[in-house]
Amino acid sequence: MIQTTHAEIEVSDTVVRMQDIGFSYGSKALFSHLDLEIQRGNIYGLLGKNGAGKTTLLKILSGQLFPQEGSTTVLGDNPTRRRPSLLQEIFYLPEEFPLPKMKASEYLKMRSPFYPRFDHTQFAAFCKDFDVDLNQRLDQMSLGQKKKVLLSFGLASNTALLILDEPTNGLDIPSKRQFRQTVASAMTENRTFIISTHQVRDMENLIDPIIILHDGSVIFNDAVASVSDKYVLNLTTKEPDMATAMYVEKVLGGWMVLSERSEESEGQPLDLETLFNVVIEKGKGGVR
Repeated sequence: MIQTTHAEIEVSDTVVRMQDIGFSYGSKALFSHLDLEIQRGNIYGLLGKNGAGKTTLLKILSGQLFPQEGSTTVLGDNPTRRRPSLLQEIFYLPEEFPLPKMKASEYLKMRSPFYPRFDHTQFAAFCKDFDVDLNQRLDQMSLGQKKKVLLSFGLASNTALLILDEPTNGLDIPSKRQFRQTVASAMTENRTFIISTHQVRDMENLIDPIIILHDGSVIFNDAVASVSDKYVLNLTTKEPDMATAMYVEKVLGGWMVLSERSEESEGQPLDLETLFNVVIEKGKGGVR
């Protein structure tokens, strides 16, 4: 077994740097000249329409797919080389996953040695919070219970980078609340989380900054506050001028209108769903 140490991984505020990435599935181009930077100590939310390439992007970051063009560095290393010193610092939880026919406790014994800072006490605490029975066989668990086991494992791995693809799919409402609390408690200034999700309401007040993928590139990568400080939403019962309004959404009782914030502005800040819709409609740089 190759022995590696955490010291072999570059300690930098920039955890991910992707430059001029091109990726295609056969003749179908997915990414073209994609650039992305991710900074240490944040819980990033990765948003995009169906087919935008969120899962593909996560697999490139974790060394499971190789881009045809451009360069990628993760924790100072090239993930395509799949060095053990890098892989032990990344935990990737896919949306769909096969699990062996064994007890959760057996799975723990088999997989935890690959992560040098794995904390068994934390794992037991997370499983207790999620109400997971470690003596039950993984193949006999529901999707939600399986995901809780892997979430607990990933959080207890104490990797520098934790990648979660649609982590709340399969979780019931109380478990989604517990997920938010548990992720927040496991976050430290030396860890970085990337959470890809369509369930933006599940992630409100957890993910920030936000990355939005659209038409083969990253069109937004910033904190929610950077937009909320500049723009405000107001409910109006009078139909707005569609030609001059920055963004309009028909809602029960009228229209929600996005306008530039002034000192006298009153209204509500952008929620994640509206932020996503605004950015997609306005395009790259449209709400800067």
